Parts: sequence; structure tokens; C-alpha cells
Amino acid sequence: MKVRLTIAEYVIHMGSSGPYVFSRNLTDSSRGVLAAESVRHSRVVHSSETPNSVSSEELLEKEETGGILRLSSMVTSAAMAYASSALTSSMGTKQVQLSSSFRSKLPISFRSSCRHVAPTRRLHLRVSSSLQSMVSDMGRKAPKGLFPPEPENYSGPKLKVAIIGCGLAGMSTAVELLEQGHEVDIYESRSFIGGKVGSYVDRGGNHIEMGLHVFFGCYNNLFRLLTKVGADDNLLVKEHTHTFVNKGGDIGELDFRFLIGAPFHGLKAFATTNQLGLYDKIRNALALSTSPVVRALVDPEGAMEDIRDLDKVSFSDWFIGHGGNRSSIQRMWDPIAYALGFIDCDNISARCMLTIFAFFATKTEASLLRMLNGSPDLRLSGPISQYIKDKGGRIHTRWGCREVLYDHTEDGTPFVSGFVMSKATEKKIVKADAYVAALDIPGIKKLLPQQWRKYDLFDNIYKLVGVPVVTVQLRYNGWVTEMQDVEKSRQLTKAVGLDNLLYSADADFSCFADLALTSPLDYYKPGEGSLMQLVLTPGDPYMPLPNNVIAEKVDEQVKALFPSARGLEMTWSSVVKIGQSLYREAPGMDPYRPDQKTPVPNFFLAGSYTKQDYIDSMEGATLSGRQASARICEAGASLTEFNKMLPAMDPKVAEAALDFEYSTVK
Repeated sequence: MKVRLTIAEYVIHMGSSGPYVFSRNLTDSSRGVLAAESVRHSRVVHSSETPNSVSSEELLEKEETGGILRLSSMVTSAAMAYASSALTSSMGTKQVQLSSSFRSKLPISFRSSCRHVAPTRRLHLRVSSSLQSMVSDMGRKAPKGLFPPEPENYSGPKLKVAIIGCGLAGMSTAVELLEQGHEVDIYESRSFIGGKVGSYVDRGGNHIEMGLHVFFGCYNNLFRLLTKVGADDNLLVKEHTHTFVNKGGDIGELDFRFLIGAPFHGLKAFATTNQLGLYDKIRNALALSTSPVVRALVDPEGAMEDIRDLDKVSFSDWFIGHGGNRSSIQRMWDPIAYALGFIDCDNISARCMLTIFAFFATKTEASLLRMLNGSPDLRLSGPISQYIKDKGGRIHTRWGCREVLYDHTEDGTPFVSGFVMSKATEKKIVKADAYVAALDIPGIKKLLPQQWRKYDLFDNIYKLVGVPVVTVQLRYNGWVTEMQDVEKSRQLTKAVGLDNLLYSADADFSCFADLALTSPLDYYKPGEGSLMQLVLTPGDPYMPLPNNVIAEKVDEQVKALFPSARGLEMTWSSVVKIGQSLYREAPGMDPYRPDQKTPVPNFFLAGSYTKQDYIDSMEGATLSGRQASARICEAGASLTEFNKMLPAMDPKVAEAALDFEYSTVK
């Protein structure tokens, strides 16, 4: 059993060799000095001797005789006030409960990040962490392109903006524009919002997701958005390890937990990993020591320039050319590449991988993972959409855009005159001062007028293609990832197993997780077991297969990774196929990504595929929305003048635009 309780710089770690205590002695008059104590011979409390609920107050005050050090003398009230508002705990399947009396002694900001757990609840609950801590500090040594400064208050004329697409990019754009005083309408063709991070509830009450969503500690733009809309408490911090599950249940780890931060925590993780042999580690060290990651430690802007220049080569070519080896790629880097971009190291640009590596090397928390405490529709897109509505924005679902109406000024400048929209048997033309297409690759290709391909910015989009991905959810009558105790894995009163994102080099799914553990509020069901969510990448071989065949094949691979689960039955399954998900970030593709500002003055783009320094991801989508809003605000005054000069739409054009047969909308 391991116990780790973190309050700012306070760490209690109980392991097989005994408890270690690292504290910061603080007095009312001083900021304190770092102290470290270790007790090697204290009796370790086994899980069978630990009650289901342990009071944090008792934990801090309990005597050493119980195997837990007395900390009350060190943790003074002044220390508590100094501690930042973060408390995380990990006790296997145990609960940590904050008593009311103990909570009352904490500063208000600290109390807000600590959840009071009802002692009668048997579910394995976690304490969510405020996004005020344990996230990458982008205020220093960080490229500005990855986290722009806060926008200045807009002082130009108020604009009416129409956005097509209610995914993260569209919602991010809307939030920024609304905060600058603009009027915003978002149109979404589906019945639910969220785009690639969307989810919905089926007739059986199951939450169906479009993919597996993991939040790295360097998702600062997304964290900023979630904090803004009040959804920051919906993220659960996981152990600072990246876990690989190999065939037969063999576990490999990149363990970033270390007393010293970046870059030393990363060096420690790679030096001690059991996922690679000694020879592979040496070859890894050769490659990474000659990478732009080293420059990022002292010159992040210069390192990003170097990383951008490496877009034209694959990660495999770069890695092997700098001393790395094929075995390291197969056992470690391919699963990570699949998780990031849905393609392997032979096909992914070195720019993508090295962008992430630079973050991991320079920001301690960049590699720390979070996951939602429940489904995206309730915990992610739901709060953002509510914020948009509270700010006066409007979201119109089931309204699809059939056509972009456009014309030219007398000097030949193109402009959008309206969006042709339809919903069931309704149809209308939406007019605005600025128009935004916040779509994915196949969506934007369908929407753009073919005549606009004469502009390089639009024509280049057609060189980008999406990657097919299949997301599978499997429910079991036991706990798949509990490999230590078969009896525990068969009981259904308490969730047990690996509570983190998992990688594998030995299955067709590169990354996966047990959502009943990682995101319990909506995925844990009393009397049921694991809900495995697995991402098949590349998805090409699975796209033509029937869903039941896919579920059976994935079930077989799950049980090959977890032999202890072979006696469990799959009780329910869901398969979601996306023909084109993230754009294929192959070598040489980055120059084709379009800017948010286009040759059409009143038409803008948003989406994770558009030009931004991060990879195609939730963070990239959010960043693109910030950039799209900035482009619109920069053009605010000129857009108003431009729109005043535009001719009124010919009624015959409007009539013709609305004269169509009902079919699939864009």
C-alpha cells in the first residue's frame, strides 16, 4: 500500500521500505527551510489493517507507533496558511476523508479544493485538484505562441459573429468574443455539442464518447478556459507516471515522481524505466541529448524555431539519425505517438513529438495527467456552453450549414454574404458581420466554395487528411486492471485497478483507461465492473468490420494484456468510428495548415488543424479559438467599414439559395 498526501511542499510517502516524510517547517515569522526526515523501520500499515476511511486530521496527528509519523508539531497553522490550495491522495482503493473540524482550520482557498467524502460511500473517490497548482507555469521560459498573453480590452465597434461548429474550437472562439462584448451565435449540425470531445447518452443510459480524453499538465489554454467557466474542479489528477501494459500483464512505467522538478524528474523517469533495457536507454539518451529539447531549457523561443524546422522529417528518421534505435520506438515511442497523433513514429512529424518533449523537459507538471471526473457532455462541453449562454451567446443545435454565400466587391475582393442553414424542414440565411468556420478537416472541405481554391490558403487545406479512429467501450462484470488480487477483481462493491491512462505496445489500441476508475461520476455503476475505453489506431483495418466483431477482437486483446481478467465477461459494448479525426501530422504537412485570418476579409477559421504551435489536440483547438477571436478583434473597425460598403443581397440570389432538396447538411 502507498500513501501520498501532498499539501504544497509536504509529502508523506509510505512504501515497502517504510515511510518518508519531506516537510517545510514554517513559523509565523519565517518562510521556512526545507527539512527532510526518513524513518526506515516503522511498521508499514497493510491495507487490511487500514479502515475504509482515514481522517486526514488523524493522519497528520497520529503517532509513529501506528506506522505513520506524527506531523502535527511540524504542520503549524502558519504552514497551512502558506500552503497552496492543493491536496491529492492515493491510497489504492481506500478513501481519504477530511473531517469537518479539520476543514474548518484550513484557509478558504484551500478548503475549496478538498472534497468532503461521505464515509458511507463505497466508491473509490479521488480528490480533485484546483488548476491553480500542478499545471505548467507559462509565465516564464515558455514560447509565447503556445500561450498568448491576455487580450487587451476591445474598444472597437460591436460585431455580430456567426460560428459554424460547436466543438472546442468554436466554443473557445465564442467565449473570447463574448468577453470582448460581441454578439455570438453558434450553429451545430448534430443534436449534441462538443465535436470530437462530445458525448451523448444512449437509450440505455450509457455515456457514449467520441474518444479518450486526457489532459496533460501543459494544456494551459484549455485549463484557462475551464477555470473561466468554473469547470476546473471537474478534472482529477492522476499519479505522475505513464504506465505501459505489455502482453501477459507485465507493467512498464515512466515514473516522473521525484523531489526535484524539470528536467531532473524526466531524467530520473527515463533512467529508471523498466519499459526499456539498458542498451535502449543509452540510445535514447544519445538522441535526446542532441535534440532541441536541450536548447529549450535556456532558450524556449529558439528551441521552438528549431522544432518547427524539423517538421519535414519523421520522428523515426530524426530519432534513429541522432543515435536512437528501433527497439525504443517499438516499445515506447510508438504507443505515445499513437496516443498523441493516431499515427506511428514512422509517419508522424518530428515536430509533433519534440514539441511535447520540450514541454516535458522544461515544465515539471507538463507530463502530469488529468482526466474528467465524468462524461464530457456534463463536465466539459456542458459548463462551457452554459457560460456562453450566461454571457448572452446562443447555441443552435441540429442546424447545418448547406452553403456559404459569397460575392465580390467592385475591386474583386471576395466577401461572405451569408450562411445557408437548414434544420429538418426549416431553412434560412444567417447574416453576420464576421463568419467563422470552426470545423474539422472533412467539414471545412465540404463547406468551402470550390472557387476559393484559387487562394493558396484554402487550396492547401485539401492537402491535409484526417486519420481514421475507432473508439471502443467495453463493460465487464469485474475489474479488468486489478492484477494483484483475483478475489478483489471479481467483487462488485468497490472499484479497484489501475487509475490512470494506460499505453500498450502489444495491442491494436495504443492508449486506454478504465473509465469506471478514472472518471467515476458518470461511468462507475453499482453492481457492475470496469468500463474499458480503448482507442484503435490506426483505425483503417477496423473501419469495414461490424461493431460486434470489433468488440470481440478488442476483448481478446484486453485479456491478452490482463491474464487475470480472462474469467470476466463482457456485458456491454459500444463502437464509435470516425473516418477522419485528427489531421495526419505527417512530415512536411505543417506549412499547409491555414491561418485563422483568410483572404476573405469577413471569413475566419478555427480548429485544431489550423495554424498554431501546438499539435492537433484539445489544447490546439482551444488555442486556435483564442487566435481566431484575436484576428476578428484586430479587424473589428475595418470589418465594420467593409460591411458598410457591401451591396445588399439580391432577393433572387436569396430565393435560389433556399431552393434545395433536403439531404445531408454540412
